[in-house]
Amino acid sequence: MSILKVSIRQVKAARALLDWSQGDLAQASGISEPTIKRLEASDGDLGGRAETAEAIRTALEDAGIIFVPENGEGAGVRLRKKAAV
Repeated sequence: MSILKVSIRQVKAARALLDWSQGDLAQASGISEPTIKRLEASDGDLGGRAETAEAIRTALEDAGIIFVPENGEGAGVRLRKKAAV
């Protein structure tokens, strides 16, 4: 099973959908805010150590983000529907 590559643009879009600051993402992922800022200052695939990228991706997915892979229309993000109560 291959791990989905997530781009910096997807991370920023995911934060926007969640209304999260870089600090919110840092707290949820356990990655320092300066590291989040440094990573988001670049473009392309989410860089850094593999464990760092995994922690960021997992934190966003746990918060309800679905990462949509490149499918001919471009990669993207979606917010998971909340379960009916």
